[in-house]
Amino acid sequence: MNITRYCRLVLFFSCLFLFLSGCNNNETEPSKQERDSKLMTHDDENQQHVEELEGGSELASREQTPVSFWTLQREYPNSIAIRANNTKKMAITFDDGPSQKYTPLILDTLKKHNAKATFFMMGSRAAAYPDIVKRIHEEGHAIGNHSYWHPNLSEANIDRMKKEISDTENTIAQIVNIRPRLFRPPYGNLTREQVKVLEQMNLSAIMWSVDSSDWQQLSAEQIQKNVLSNIHPGAVILFHDGGHWTQDLSGTVEALDIIIPKLQNDGIELVTIPELFQIEGQK
Repeated sequence: MNITRYCRLVLFFSCLFLFLSGCNNNETEPSKQERDSKLMTHDDENQQHVEELEGGSELASREQTPVSFWTLQREYPNSIAIRANNTKKMAITFDDGPSQKYTPLILDTLKKHNAKATFFMMGSRAAAYPDIVKRIHEEGHAIGNHSYWHPNLSEANIDRMKKEISDTENTIAQIVNIRPRLFRPPYGNLTREQVKVLEQMNLSAIMWSVDSSDWQQLSAEQIQKNVLSNIHPGAVILFHDGGHWTQDLSGTVEALDIIIPKLQNDGIELVTIPELFQIEGQK
């Protein structure tokens, strides 16, 4: 073999090797999602599983369908509560918890200002964080049912709704030995048929009249503005102590430390939902 031919063969196989190596790299290069998943610890994976919302994030699913809860309240005034009348009392409520990150901080703030609240819990998260559920109960706050996996119930059948409620009720009962009568549907969505079933189940559907919109991951300043500019006697104020597992609710914690004393300085007493509406909170 002459030198020229040998050099050509070496060059050919070198180029072939580089080409095949490049193809192989392209085929095995992990996606960002794959890289991130490899970096997740076991605790991260557990948190992600527990802190999922089956119906999607509030940002994607908040639009009320097929009928607003204000309309339902007019049609079923004995089954749905939104606001109380002629009172200097108001109720702060929290959805989608308990959260191991934000709920303890919120409880600290409530304790600091001697304010009571109502926590509408997801069954899956109550099961994951029973010590936080116990603390909520022991510190005198009310507990409500917020479904087990947070589906959009207006898209679910009656049997699914009943199971979501009963599974959550049983979970809470196992932890603190109470069965809540208070129920808040995920996203505030219910059908007329579902409202009638809630009546048969001896449940009161509790909505809200003031939305902090903290589910939009707002700053403390904006949350404060949303609440205080829309406040009224007998208000039911919606906050979140949990959400999608990536959601940042630090603005909620900061805002509460400002909002609560402002309301109290105006002579407002912050009470639980059962006290505000004078209804039984437990079965």
